[in-house]
Amino acid sequence: MSSSTPRIGSTQRTAPRIALAALVAFLAGATACAPSSRQGDDAPARAGATASAVIDDPAEFDLDELVSAAKKEGSLTVYDSSGDITKVAQAFTTKYGIKTTGVKNKVGDTLEKMTREAQAGNVTIDMTLYEDGPSLVGELLPQKVVRTWIPADLADQLPAANRSPLLVLSKANVWVYNPKLFPKGCPVDNIWDLVGPEWKGKVALQDPLGKPNIIEWFNQLVNGADQALRDAHDAAHPGEELKTSQETAAQEWVVRLAKNSPVLTAADDDVAAAVASPNQTQPRIGLVSNAKFRDVKDKNYSMRVCDTLKPWSGYLYPKYGAIATKTTHPNAAKLFTHFILTEEGITHELGAGGIPASTKVKQGSFTPPGLTDWKKELFSFDPKYLAKDFADTEAMQDLWRISHS
Repeated sequence: MSSSTPRIGSTQRTAPRIALAALVAFLAGATACAPSSRQGDDAPARAGATASAVIDDPAEFDLDELVSAAKKEGSLTVYDSSGDITKVAQAFTTKYGIKTTGVKNKVGDTLEKMTREAQAGNVTIDMTLYEDGPSLVGELLPQKVVRTWIPADLADQLPAANRSPLLVLSKANVWVYNPKLFPKGCPVDNIWDLVGPEWKGKVALQDPLGKPNIIEWFNQLVNGADQALRDAHDAAHPGEELKTSQETAAQEWVVRLAKNSPVLTAADDDVAAAVASPNQTQPRIGLVSNAKFRDVKDKNYSMRVCDTLKPWSGYLYPKYGAIATKTTHPNAAKLFTHFILTEEGITHELGAGGIPASTKVKQGSFTPPGLTDWKKELFSFDPKYLAKDFADTEAMQDLWRISHS
């Protein structure tokens, strides 16, 4: 890493994942052709069905019976990368009388801990709300560390794309600026501006090697947004052909961003501070979670979404629900899954905004300043690419690492 590269905080780097060729081929088949999701609760994983959530037979599903069975199991522990999980756990405990502990934990650490617990047959994490789709589909599900389950009475509220695997919520990472430093609005209007010389050393984001959904975003851009990025380049540089040493426009953009001396941090808190803290005088653009807007009032930050940025002001990233296969509290985990898919349960994850997976639940009422339409302004991940995202994770990490060195 260049000594001239700005850094804020320390960075945890995710260990590269090694996918066997047979597993990659297997997973590719799983997402290419989604099978019927109706099968017995304890049915073994079948080729092509790994990522699909189990849905019990509606005729046999009884919520009251599930509640009764869950209460007999006594307790529950749920891991999530958001601190909001403590509020969800408290609400679940209040509603059902089941002692529930919500633990905030980095997604990579949750992956390692759940895998080791499954191998040891000593499970303490009963379920997780999990933000790394590629490792969920590529590691946890095929290794039977976890499974995904959908309550039959809520199944019709979930679009097909939200079932494979089970999506509970979509949140956002958005490009932000400081309106005190730029009172006329966001100083950039095209994503290619961020990799130009005028913004060298002025773009802040969490180190992609320590935040899986940024690497996944890069891969999702490669798979589903090449033409949109080429069109954006043409709009930013009329008459100038995009010259690239990479196979795709997305990979070229990633390489240019890495080479443009971005300010890398260990957490979004540091990105928000680098852009929006009260005494900030350095002009910067930052990529942060929508949750950071909760800090604006308490910390007197000045921060707004770059609503004029084309083709997107940021991206939506998914949060999935998965139950530990060897949990000793399977019914409590199922009931928690049911709870988190309802407005009563998911509302505690929507304090900073978000889009629930269920079509019957309203979007979070909070909207970061500048973000008026989440679905139109933000790039959305496509679950059909999850297996390929997993297969391409290490290559994308290497591309970033080499380009940033």
